[in-house]
Amino acid sequence: MKKILVETSARHIHVSEEQFKILFGNEANIEIRSMLSQPGQYVSTSRVDVVGPKKTIPNVSILGPYRDAGQVEMSLTDCRTLGVSAPVRESGDLKGSAPIKLVGPNGELELKEGLIVAKRHIHMNEEDAKEFGVKNGDIVKVAIQNNDRSLIFDDVVVRIKNRFALAMHIDTDESNAAGCSGTVFGTIVK
Repeated sequence: MKKILVETSARHIHVSEEQFKILFGNEANIEIRSMLSQPGQYVSTSRVDVVGPKKTIPNVSILGPYRDAGQVEMSLTDCRTLGVSAPVRESGDLKGSAPIKLVGPNGELELKEGLIVAKRHIHMNEEDAKEFGVKNGDIVKVAIQNNDRSLIFDDVVVRIKNRFALAMHIDTDESNAAGCSGTVFGTIVK
């Protein structure tokens, strides 16, 4: 069976253009620092502080392009550090998610909802889906084999769009649990 690239998705933020202007000023524009594996997605040069009731996590990257709504993705460990309880959710499922404050060099945003712990997932296109025998929304298990901390991740959601590049995304807590380092591949277990 074909292997899937497993990528660690570190804490990051998505914002709308209006939210970006509040944080960085009306004349500011989002600029690309480096491209990500998903086509059209990138890490910007812009960073903000994420402020919780307990602590602040400074210099968190903003990803582009702009989104319709602000979304902050943190690990469970990050949420404990901030003093916030955030739900595990798929990207974009923000209704009833945790509130959080963002502080940029030009302004602040109080998001009434938007902080989530991203549900582990696999991006794939329709051709990949046929090869793996899965459909959008399926829940699968993915095995990661290594010398020290082999692990099978359960409850991995399959997300299919033709613009997606084949990759599984896990957060830093999950990556550490599986001893991921360097280039890592996983295999769907049925």
